[in-house]
Amino acid sequence: MIIREEQQSDHEAIRSVVTDAFGQPDEARLADMLRTDGDIEIALIAELDRKLVGHVVLSRMILPEAALGLAPVSVLPAFQRQGVGSALMRAGIKRAQENGWERIFLLGEPAYYNRFGFAAETAAGFSSPYAGPYFMALELAENLPDRSEGVAEYASAFSRLGADEK
Repeated sequence: MIIREEQQSDHEAIRSVVTDAFGQPDEARLADMLRTDGDIEIALIAELDRKLVGHVVLSRMILPEAALGLAPVSVLPAFQRQGVGSALMRAGIKRAQENGWERIFLLGEPAYYNRFGFAAETAAGFSSPYAGPYFMALELAENLPDRSEGVAEYASAFSRLGADEK
């Protein structure tokens, strides 16, 4: 498996993978909106035998300043439970850490994301419309300045997703 940065020539295949992974187009629209808005900081794809089988996006959050929001992470149904999603997660986290980001937030299933170090307790001090047991964060560096509270606001595409835009 090859994990690499997405290219413009991948965008149509990415839409297909994300739509198939979620069984509907909302997350693909989200990725497109984040890309159009210029909020994507990291976008990686997974290829097997030159076929795009997975994709992950980490986008700049409005606050805290050095934080990313991870979403969506997508794997074609035929390739799920084969380590593709885990490889994308590890690569995205590593890239974020190498690029100096302090935190990653996400909304997801704790049983899956805890294995990568995400915890609801790490996000608990931050105000968010997503606050609760599925709103998690991962600190990427030790001895971060105490910014364990405040507003954790995703890029505007997340709040616009419900609007009827195409």
